[in-house]
Amino acid sequence: MLPHDPYAFAIDDAVAVALLADFQIRKAIARGDFDDLPGSGEPIDLPDQHDPEWWIRSLIEREHVALLPPSIQLRKDDAALDARLDQQADEKAVRREIDDFNARVISARYEPPAGPPLITMPRDPDTTVAGWADRRAARDVKPRETAAADDRRTRRFRLFRRR
Repeated sequence: MLPHDPYAFAIDDAVAVALLADFQIRKAIARGDFDDLPGSGEPIDLPDQHDPEWWIRSLIEREHVALLPPSIQLRKDDAALDARLDQQADEKAVRREIDDFNARVISARYEPPAGPPLITMPRDPDTTVAGWADRRAARDVKPRETAAADDRRTRRFRLFRRR
């Protein structure tokens, strides 16, 4: 009898996934899937100093990813919320945006602080919707005023030409 059974060892999920990935890579190499890839045989652009996280830094730079602490991100979102609300078509969508923002603020208040303190407060939905409606009404009135002013200028020009 054997001193140990080779099938008696437990394999956890991480080892199983690694073995499966290794098997698939070996099959792809045997098929030639990695032959003649673009950039094959060319040097990799490495920085002058050794930085073990150079690839993640280049990914962040290339993809324009910004990782901010929640308190700073919520401040930026709060400053841009009115502009985002002005793009919404109806009050229901505006209220949905406000509820989403308030939920994120409240959720961040219950988490331990990561970074600067959270000073952003939830928005009052009724007050914010009223501000959105006022801005929308002002935008709708402005084109009419501009059109009326253009009509007055055109009328003056016609009167001037007749003389």
